[in-house]
Amino acid sequence: MNNFFLSFFISLLLCSYSLQASLSGIPGEIIAIKLNSNKNLNSYLTIEKDGHFYALVPMPFDKQGEYIKFQSESIFVTEKNFGESRITIENSSMVNLSKEDSERAFKESQLISNALKTYSQIYKSKLDFLKPVDGVISSRYGKKRFINELPRSPHLALDIAAPTGTTIIAPANGKIILTGNFFYSGNYLILDHGYGLLTSYSHLSVIEVSEGQLVKQGQKIGEVGTTGRVTGPHLHWTVYLNGTRINPESIIKENFLESIF
Repeated sequence: MNNFFLSFFISLLLCSYSLQASLSGIPGEIIAIKLNSNKNLNSYLTIEKDGHFYALVPMPFDKQGEYIKFQSESIFVTEKNFGESRITIENSSMVNLSKEDSERAFKESQLISNALKTYSQIYKSKLDFLKPVDGVISSRYGKKRFINELPRSPHLALDIAAPTGTTIIAPANGKIILTGNFFYSGNYLILDHGYGLLTSYSHLSVIEVSEGQLVKQGQKIGEVGTTGRVTGPHLHWTVYLNGTRINPESIIKENFLESIF
């Protein structure tokens, strides 16, 4: 009898583990979670498939090896080695900041953080994004970063190298919610694509749009440059969903939404 209950208990544990393991995602990616109710659909970026609605949920890079909660679901964020990136900045004042530059960078980070909290319903993306610039990927999402041999925050964006002046386009419809010149990012802008989906663009030589402007997919928004803290001309492109930085390479893949089911 004891052996029976022991076997039964183990079976329950294995079943529970299997159910939990089925809800998992790679850091930086998006998974689709079926919604049990059609209420509050405007609270998330959702898609409809076969008569059901699914919320698109980002997997946070900094939650690797942990569970996150979405409604009543527990989702395991798997661990992944993204490799590392080592760069050298010749201008040491851009690495070891003065008090004045540190204060400036902090104020700018607060301004950007507040902008990234935007949650509008002006557009609803189908995540059929275009690549924003024609160039070569020089640094991928998730790499551990070392600047002048000093460890820094992971690279949660996509760097695309291209000659100064190369056209940058809006990868999808959106609204410009922030532009400016920033210590780290140089000439910089943020695009709001609706329902918690935003993208940012750093190191531009020229910004071709202004705050409050609506832009269409494929429209020119700026040009590649070397402003801010850089080692050469490139676009530093970041994609956010609900405040979580996700892998930009994923959403420019053909038929991306189909791949997450």
